[in-house]
Amino acid sequence: ARVITALRKVPRHLFVDPGIVNRAYDDSALPIGDKQTLSQPYMAARMTEALGLIGDEKVLEVGTGSGYQTALLAELCFNVFSVEKIRALSRKARTLLDGLEYQNIALHVGDGTIGWSEHAPYDAIIVTAGAPSAPKPLLEQLAEGGRLVIPVGDEQAQTLLRVTRTGAAFKEEQLGDCKFVKLFGKYGWRD
Repeated sequence: ARVITALRKVPRHLFVDPGIVNRAYDDSALPIGDKQTLSQPYMAARMTEALGLIGDEKVLEVGTGSGYQTALLAELCFNVFSVEKIRALSRKARTLLDGLEYQNIALHVGDGTIGWSEHAPYDAIIVTAGAPSAPKPLLEQLAEGGRLVIPVGDEQAQTLLRVTRTGAAFKEEQLGDCKFVKLFGKYGWRD
């Protein structure tokens, strides 16, 4: 119910290019420039729900993109730390998120596959691009009981995984098939 409320509140049409604003609420991924996409609403909701947020969490998002998923997270947790590799996308997202007056978001330009260790540990981590495997630095930055939601697989198709940390152990759950753009970086796909 909290995720549905956030989906209704965040104005998705602000996060798409004006030329395709009429498609903003279609249940499909949309281009946002720089060969990146805005996830379909269903997948954004599915991934967010899988994090199990109750409101007091510190969340790391890998792949700010347009900032849409970032805004959803900001509605549902205490703090969002978001890393984007593409500077132009991060700047655009910052402008949008500031305009919507979110006060609980910090953005960083860098390699998301190494996380953002200065603010770790995180109660939840969401990765919005497909990786060959869960990046080790992200697993290490999970708090006890923390959840990582990430698409993992090859370049053509992935499986959505939820990884939960219990001490030094990590329990994996498969949440279904998906297809995302590639996660580039040291622990993802190489540029």
